[in-house]
Amino acid sequence: MPESSANIFEPVPANLPEEVSEILVKSDSVRIERIVSRGHHSPDSFWCDQDTAEWVILLKGHAKLEFEEDSKLLELKPGNFLNISAHQKHRVQWTDPDRDTVWLAVHYQ
Repeated sequence: MPESSANIFEPVPANLPEEVSEILVKSDSVRIERIVSRGHHSPDSFWCDQDTAEWVILLKGHAKLEFEEDSKLLELKPGNFLNISAHQKHRVQWTDPDRDTVWLAVHYQ
């Protein structure tokens, strides 16, 4: 039996000057993290290019992702999930500035 449990939605700092990324589980082949955004987005000239694939689900809030290959914007609302292949360049174009956006990201080989 686990020693303790935690809540994916708590705690979130009242002041959030930077996006918060917290590793929940990590092994040689997988990393699961909670990400909390509040109006945060990727810099205009930045594209995330990861060595691992990433499965991500938006649990709370509202966000828009952009993919370099077709400049397509993908709007995410709670419950929306997607798989991003390794080296598929993408960026967070927008997150809701008025409420927390909570993501669960699973990075895997």
